[in-house]
Formats: sequence, structure tokens, C-alpha cells
Amino acid sequence: MSRVGRQTIKVPEGVEVKINEGNFVVVKGPKGELSFRFHENIGIKLENQEISVTRPNDSLRNRSLHGTTRALLNNMVIGVTSGYTKILDIKGVGYRAQLKDPKTLVLNVGYSNPVEMAIPGGIEVEIPNNKNTEVQIKGANKQVVGEFAANVRKVRPPEPYLGKGIRYRDEHVRRKEGKTAK
Repeated sequence: MSRVGRQTIKVPEGVEVKINEGNFVVVKGPKGELSFRFHENIGIKLENQEISVTRPNDSLRNRSLHGTTRALLNNMVIGVTSGYTKILDIKGVGYRAQLKDPKTLVLNVGYSNPVEMAIPGGIEVEIPNNKNTEVQIKGANKQVVGEFAANVRKVRPPEPYLGKGIRYRDEHVRRKEGKTAK
């Protein structure tokens, strides 16, 4: 049995979970509403404010879906209660970020023109006061937050010689030694 899949998910107060036919799950909470259609072979039950996930047999496909389904459900519950945040740091002389309007992030990271990125729905981007070298990406959907953070980082990944670029707050960039004189 899957170690992750057999654990139950406790539903906190203020969170409403609906399991419709076809394993279509809707989770509503203070931070928003998330929905997802899970595989029909996996059983999802809500009893006494706890969600349990079961599988019909031990086939390879059902075993792999068991833990994944439980993890995705747990991410949905956490997302609508506390949300997810990714913090990106921008290192480099003259590198900065700004919000053009509520739906556009503008990055000046050493290219001849600034890079404009459309912010997808369901997430919000903040740049703290007097810190235009920090970008905070917040939202209820873990996948959307992580994907947008990865796309922002991809604009100018950190390089190993000077460490310039866009990196996650907790990311360690391994530095290389430059050329040595003879």
C-alpha cells in the first residue's frame, strides 16, 4: 500500500469539499476555489471532515495513481486555506522588476529591451516597497504558481561565474572559478 496514499487528509473549518460523479472534486475555501477531475479507478470518500483515497487493486497504474491523487487533493486543501508563495530574487547591476499594470510583470535583466510577461489568472504578483529586486508570486493553485515562477526564472537563470540572474529565494547557485592568469 502506498505510504502517501493511505494517509487521510483532514479538512479544516471553512473549507468545503464536494465530490461529484466521475471523481470531479471541487474544494472551496477562503483563498479561492479549485477543481480537478481525478482518474475514475481511484475511490475518493469524505467522512467526518477527512478525505480518504482508495484503489481497487494493486496494478502498477492504480498504485501510481493512488499516492498522486492523495497528494493533489492535499495540495488543493492547503491551497485554498493558506495558499502558496514563491519568492524570486534578482541579482545583478541594474536588474529590476516592476508591475506595469495588475496583469503585466516587466523585467529589466540585461537585455536591450525589457521583458514583459502576462500574469495568468488565479495568481497575484507583488513587488515589496523599495525592493524592486524581489518578486513574490502568490496563489491557491500550487502548479500555476510554480509554473509562472519557473517561467520568470527562465528569462535570466543565474549564471555560475558572477551569480547574476533570477533565482529562487532558497536556491543555492554553485559558483565557478574564473580564468586564472599565467
